Amino acid sequence: MNKFGSILCAILLKPLIDAYLVKKIEGLENLPKGNFILAVNHQSNLDHVAAGYVCLPRSFRFIGQVDGHNGLKKWLVKAAYAITGVIPLDRTSSESKKTVIEKAIGYAKKGDIIALYPEGTRTRNGQMGDPKPGVAKIFLGSGVPIVPVAVKGTFELFPPHGKLKIKKIVEIKVGKPIYFKKEFQAAKNLSYKSEEYKKICQRISEKVMDNIVKLAGQKKNEGN
Repeated sequence: MNKFGSILCAILLKPLIDAYLVKKIEGLENLPKGNFILAVNHQSNLDHVAAGYVCLPRSFRFIGQVDGHNGLKKWLVKAAYAITGVIPLDRTSSESKKTVIEKAIGYAKKGDIIALYPEGTRTRNGQMGDPKPGVAKIFLGSGVPIVPVAVKGTFELFPPHGKLKIKKIVEIKVGKPIYFKKEFQAAKNLSYKSEEYKKICQRISEKVMDNIVKLAGQKKNEGN
């Protein structure tokens, strides 16, 4: 979402979110003045609202999946993504995954906030799962810090395949930015196909997820 759209949402939508969804938000002072990667646990489609809420009124971009949609709905989703600046991802395509990482790195370098879900998909039981390497790859390609964010309450309001409920119970906790300076330097001259690069990605992704779990006061569900 561009700066104008974000400011407009801050004026028109943020008061409604405050009134009907968000009960408490902590740690906004931890957000860097520059851009960053916002890493949020994924429980519900309402997480898009919570993550965007944290970013307002700054420009930001989501990564959104397009697989799983068919026919007219697929084209409507693509159109909505194009209008709002969402980076489309087909999780069934290795080429799409590569393109998404490249685009996210490019946008991050230009100054946009990149909002994503390290787990890659919504939880099916309310517990957090293992992270995918995407968050680490975007960091290593852009060098912008990662800000862990824990969201609670969205699963209860709109679980996968459930019905939407509106209630002021959502809690958001923003952690301190993580810079991973040692890992960034170590990965500079490595091929992204190398085992060492993959291990660095794994360490970064797991550290980010561990921070989110701690912010939420939960335990990670290893079987998710």
